[in-house]
Formats: sequence, structure tokens, C-alpha cells
Amino acid sequence: MKFNWGTGIVIAFALFMTFILSYVFKVQSNDKYDHELVVEDYYKKEATVQEDIDRQQNASALVNKVIIEKTTEGIKINFPTDFDYSKINGKVSLYRPSSQKLDFEIPISLSSPHLLIPKSNLADGLWDISIDWEYDGVKFLNKDSFRME
Repeated sequence: MKFNWGTGIVIAFALFMTFILSYVFKVQSNDKYDHELVVEDYYKKEATVQEDIDRQQNASALVNKVIIEKTTEGIKINFPTDFDYSKINGKVSLYRPSSQKLDFEIPISLSSPHLLIPKSNLADGLWDISIDWEYDGVKFLNKDSFRME
């Protein structure tokens, strides 16, 4: 058999395809590589986008807004002082972009106008926070990102 440029190109192409296919197979079959979704029910979540926009507009229209502070104890969420904090309910969702295993939710149950998320619950790195709350039948949504160190 004579080895020429055409044969070399075909062999190189076949080796490249073999490498790519073996890499794809390795990544898909190995549990070490995570295949996480941002949201489990993506299409269900997509249907509520307009509702989320309305909630965010309600939150931005407030005179006294929700303030999210990073303190030495953790993350402190200050709700508007002109609201009766005992009537505020909802949930705080913390999303870790790098690992779905670290995501968690906290129900809002206030004994003061502040909610503290302890630093011990938060690993170092980037976090997205979503505060979905309600007061007197009006729904609000606040979103922010922060980095724990």
C-alpha cells in the first residue's frame, strides 16, 4: 500500500474523530463530571417570567427597598421598616452557579425586620440570591449576586 497525502488526511481525520468520540463517551458516562441544570423544570419556570418581572417592578417601586448586606456574620437582609414584619412571608433562594449541590432555600419567618443567613451555611465563592416575598397580598421579588470570602 502506498502512503500519500490523501491517506494521511484520512488517517488523521479518523484519529481525530476517535479522540472526540472517546472524550464525549468518557464525560457522559463518568459521575465525576456533573450534568446539572440551572432549573429542573425549565419550561415551567419560563411560563412565570412575566409574573417575575411584575414582582421585580413592585419591589423597585417601593420607597424603602429591601437591602442585602454582607456582614461578618453572613448575609443580612433588611426588609422595609415601614412594613409590619410579622406579615411578611415568602422564601429566600440561594443559588450557587458552580454547584447545584450547594443550592438551598430558607422560608421567611421574621421576628424582626432583618433576616440573617449565617456565613457557616455559605461556601466561599459567587452566590445568586432571590428573595420571593409577599406583604398584604402584594408579591415582590428581589434578586442580587454576591461573593463570599
